[in-house]
Amino acid sequence: MAKKIQISIDNKKIETEEGRNLVTVAKEHGIFIPSLCYYEHLDPPLGTCRVCTCNINGRPGPACMTKVTDGLEVEVHNKELKNTRQAIVEMMFSEGNHFCPACEKSGDCDLQHMGYEMGVSHSRFPHLFKDRLIDFNPKRMVIEHNRCVKCKRCVEEVLTDDQKSVFSFKNRGNETVVGIDYEQEAKLSEEQALNAMHICPTGAILVRGKAFALPFGDRRFDMHSVQKEQAQIFKKPEESNGKPERKTIATISLAGCFGCHMSMLDIDLGLLDLIELADFHKSPITDIKEFSKQCDIGLIEGGCCNSENIEVLREFRKKCDILVSVGECAIWGGLPAMRNTIPLGECLEEAYLNGITSEQGEYIVPYDENLPKILDKVYACHEIVKIDYHIPGCPPTATHIWKAVKNLLWGDQYSILYSEFKYD
Repeated sequence: MAKKIQISIDNKKIETEEGRNLVTVAKEHGIFIPSLCYYEHLDPPLGTCRVCTCNINGRPGPACMTKVTDGLEVEVHNKELKNTRQAIVEMMFSEGNHFCPACEKSGDCDLQHMGYEMGVSHSRFPHLFKDRLIDFNPKRMVIEHNRCVKCKRCVEEVLTDDQKSVFSFKNRGNETVVGIDYEQEAKLSEEQALNAMHICPTGAILVRGKAFALPFGDRRFDMHSVQKEQAQIFKKPEESNGKPERKTIATISLAGCFGCHMSMLDIDLGLLDLIELADFHKSPITDIKEFSKQCDIGLIEGGCCNSENIEVLREFRKKCDILVSVGECAIWGGLPAMRNTIPLGECLEEAYLNGITSEQGEYIVPYDENLPKILDKVYACHEIVKIDYHIPGCPPTATHIWKAVKNLLWGDQYSILYSEFKYD
């Protein structure tokens, strides 16, 4: 019989059995320690992602690699640890090409889920946009190396009936990738192949004909947080008898699809409140094209793909006291940034020289001194100017936008629900 011991997690005394894994013990007592690689039945644990970093007896270390001992003192929640875990998740997003709105695994992705749980609205690190090969050679699977975070789950877990490995690490250091044995992969049953897809924490392993996105609400990570008390971004205020000061709002759509503006309009009856509280100045909503006064807040949709976008964004920074990136395109480039993995010359050749045209013989790349110059890539807005706040989503929900704007302009404080904080 295992020895009974007492440990402390965030000053909470917990009685448990010696030698058990710290992540499991914490989970049983309602304490959330995030992880992307931990499996209870794997011993020793993989310990690859380091998302579960905590202070263990005063020193930072991975919780999943820790066996509990008598008197163990663990600190899970403090500002520095939160920042460290957020940085790890942000680096995973930045290093890989994670286009959540276009990914089959969206809503069922552990990496995406960790971003939600940690309140990651944007990455402080520039996206690399690596051009990695997608492997279509396996019989049942497609291997998307752009999305792989090298957690090692598939290497340890995906085996044939005769216990031969299907996946393995190849190369070294920064060039490490997950390789697949085509011969062994062909031996997998459909159930085994689906298991490989489900244990992958991202959309790196897909099964042909089975990797279809589900409607919102039917996916694993759509509605409910795994934390008992999800962090409140805004809290509901006390009632105020004073009339809010009238504010001025400016909006613009840069390299995007205008979906975020449509979401703004979806606040429905909230628009009646907005009319009483604010004026729209330079905005596609009012068709006012030039600034004539300083604005309290500017809402930016879309990233920067040409010289005109940069000029407009810089003007917004000068004329708006608060500047907010709204939606994935403004925050990191979004779907327009899918071209960032391809040289600009190849993009123009494909669009204008190799593409189909309705004008016979018109196979030229257009150029005129009055046309905005296309940039080498699509840039996130915060790479060009200082952005004060970020509202993620593709597009963000109307309630998320409305709550954030009311908080920034009038100090109204509300809860952003887990179901509202999404990247797709």
